Amino acid sequence: MSTLDAYQDRCEQLFVAGGSAAVRRAAQEGIDALGPHPDLSCWLALGHVVEDEDDHDDEAERAFRAGLALDPDHLGLLAGYAELCRRADGFDHPGRAGRAAGLARRLRELAPPDSPKAERPASAAERWARRGYWDDVRMRRAEASVRAHDNEWNTEAQARALAEDLARGAGSVDASAPAGRDAHVRAATVEALSGPWNAPVRLLGRNRTAAWAVSMALAFATNLLLREWGYVYPIGLWGWLWLAPVLLVDRRFAAARREAEARHLAALEAALAERGR
Repeated sequence: MSTLDAYQDRCEQLFVAGGSAAVRRAAQEGIDALGPHPDLSCWLALGHVVEDEDDHDDEAERAFRAGLALDPDHLGLLAGYAELCRRADGFDHPGRAGRAAGLARRLRELAPPDSPKAERPASAAERWARRGYWDDVRMRRAEASVRAHDNEWNTEAQARALAEDLARGAGSVDASAPAGRDAHVRAATVEALSGPWNAPVRLLGRNRTAAWAVSMALAFATNLLLREWGYVYPIGLWGWLWLAPVLLVDRRFAAARREAEARHLAALEAALAERGR
């Protein structure tokens, strides 16, 4: 049977990987298996907060309140709830926005910034305190990690990796073991963009920088000629159609990355669940 620490470890790894829905599932599974617990309520709420949507904010507030009913002085819950209330629109959610000051005041009473309580690794609450009171820095760090990785897999790099995989017949992922995100990106790209009918897409992808330069030059030249010939005045948009093929190529490669991300998160979630049994 999974322990509380195992469920929290699952939630944290899934969160850093960008899987907010998987975090919610893991936290809820822990609550169902072990019973209500304030730390798991923290993760359940965080899994909703990062979605930044009204419905998820409502669910996050319910999770915060449920956790605080179990432990009114839980630092992570107080901090997360205070942050949610601080971000709330005072017109649409006046009650939620009005609770921010009281929650922040209580948090300062329990753990002032210079208090040694925020440093001692004695309890789950203090672990949450060391995580920075669940503030924007923590959220941005995880989101930046996912964005940084996505930037590594731009269209051109992805297309060159695809050419290498096709040349050596690679690109599959062993289903018996969870692969890293890179392996899933390569496998999804091979699956989506192999075959002779995708040869132009692969060519433009490998030479994306040059393709953008040529497309921009053709677009400006076309618009200039159309104005000179009197077909458009004062600004023509027809020339920008030269950009359509490159934009389409970017969309095809980005779709493969999104599919790979979903596969990676599903594999990670399954592996962490199996490890916790």
